[in-house]
Amino acid sequence: MFATAMTENNMGETANTDRVLPDRVLIVDDHSLVRDGLRSIFDDAFPTCEILEADSLEAALRTLDENGDVDLVLLDLNIPDVSHLSGLESLRDRFPATPVVMVSGVTDRNVVRDALAAGAAGFVPKSLKRAAIVEALELVISGEIYMPELECDETVAAEEEMIRARIESLTPQQRVVLGHLVAGRLNKQIAYELDVSMTTVKAHVSAILQKMNVFSRTQAVIMAGKVGFRG
Repeated sequence: MFATAMTENNMGETANTDRVLPDRVLIVDDHSLVRDGLRSIFDDAFPTCEILEADSLEAALRTLDENGDVDLVLLDLNIPDVSHLSGLESLRDRFPATPVVMVSGVTDRNVVRDALAAGAAGFVPKSLKRAAIVEALELVISGEIYMPELECDETVAAEEEMIRARIESLTPQQRVVLGHLVAGRLNKQIAYELDVSMTTVKAHVSAILQKMNVFSRTQAVIMAGKVGFRG
């Protein structure tokens, strides 16, 4: 449950600052460094807040079942056991009264729009400065919806459209392989997952690089990340 900050004025009287503070939040991200970074923000801005952590959607649901209500869930857009916004949708179905803020390195306008349409209480880019993240969280905690300022530059929009067109040119199997590349899997892991030979995987990767007009799998992953592609 939320608490309200209290301070003392110059006459020694307690005053209500009308700043709503969270009692308990859940951070869901599969990268411990990201969780540590978000935890440190809460420790500085909301020092009395209890922080719960989970590295997957399954762990998050279990944590919520075991610990009861939380005031806020910070959910990474791309954790291993979710696809696109399925994690948000699962949390909204199971815990409709709990505000969920998406946290992501992807700031594609369509992804932000879809997340808010699916019931997210906010969308916080990981690129925001700490002070801006705190302001965004305070806005959500107070009952508002936070939407980041997104570039409307025509060049950015044209680049995103070009990337989507190149991804659309891939065959279904090539898009699956690209999804595995984005997930950081090696060729031998992809071959095992798809039950195909290494030669087949290498052929798919070569075709992907050619169709996306890049020279390395890293470039392909970066390009795919700009439009939130996960496979």
